[in-house]
Amino acid sequence: MRHAMIMAGGAGTRLWPMSRAKLPKQLIPFIGGKSLLQVAVERLDEVVPTKHRYICASQSYQDTVLKSIPGINSEQYYGEPMGRDTLNAIGFVAADLVRQDPDAILAVFTADHLIEPVDQFRKTVEHGFEVVEKHPDALVTLGIKPTHPATSYGYLKLGSKLNDTMGRSIEQYKEKPDANTAKKYFDAGADSYLWSGGMFVWRAQTMMEMIKRFAAYNYPGLERIGQKYRTDQGPGILDTTYPQLRKISIDYAVMEPASQDPQTLVVAIPLEVEWLDIGSWPSFAKTCDHDEQGNAIAAEHHVLMDSQGTLVASNDDKHLITTIGCRNLIVVHTPDATLVCQADQAERIKQLHEKIGEQLDTHWL
Repeated sequence: MRHAMIMAGGAGTRLWPMSRAKLPKQLIPFIGGKSLLQVAVERLDEVVPTKHRYICASQSYQDTVLKSIPGINSEQYYGEPMGRDTLNAIGFVAADLVRQDPDAILAVFTADHLIEPVDQFRKTVEHGFEVVEKHPDALVTLGIKPTHPATSYGYLKLGSKLNDTMGRSIEQYKEKPDANTAKKYFDAGADSYLWSGGMFVWRAQTMMEMIKRFAAYNYPGLERIGQKYRTDQGPGILDTTYPQLRKISIDYAVMEPASQDPQTLVVAIPLEVEWLDIGSWPSFAKTCDHDEQGNAIAAEHHVLMDSQGTLVASNDDKHLITTIGCRNLIVVHTPDATLVCQADQAERIKQLHEKIGEQLDTHWL
């Protein structure tokens, strides 16, 4: 049977000060009045039944999430005691799901993306399920055509075409290469390399076998959680075991070594869509309305004079943002904190977030 999980556990620190510990980016209603998580759940309409959709995020967000996502109940919410990266989020859900449905095929998504057109996304995910139904031991990932030599994404080196699918075998899965390597991959073209979109399809049982093979250090803990999760002992075992799991991504722990293992079929299916990873203020700016000077506007009250290429964002409907002579700035206002920085320094917001935590009260985080 077909299932899908959405990982929504990221802290979103590069979208501070709007993204906070109590309301991280995936829960903020800043995409046409909807949150990234709401958009991600709705994107699965017509692909996976609502009762087979799951959300994995912090235990502390459960009430907020369930109030905002119709049709998702507490049985479909996997609350992490603490974030331990994507390997453990996926293993947590897979370990429990395989005991409910031994033949479960699990599609994996994150609550970070905007994808258009949605119909094309749905067709591609449908095809991913079909590939796994024909090749039960396959690991399928959805690949994105690179638009620049990014160092923050994984790259898929494409091999031969599968005879009965539109997929390509993957000769190498390389997570976050250095700048020179990324440029080499980008220059080779999309027929040779795709970005990993962080979206996958596989059998839950196959993933548990992959974790046992390639991430044996985490397998016993995940297996223990899966065995007891739906029992009275489950909450206690989860709270004591999960924080002890090694923090590592699915990309480093499984996908990289699996792509080099001749016994494992790793498949890329091109996802031919407009794909935007909302991980920073510059990427968020691409979702906003723009004025004639190229300023991105996400504030109800604003007056920009002689300013170009500047993002102004606010979640305070009683506050006015004004600028004079600004070029390529990011200005973000919330009721208790304001950020002003050059757009090309946006990646340093994560460092700023750490510095705030060191110097000030955690209230500001």
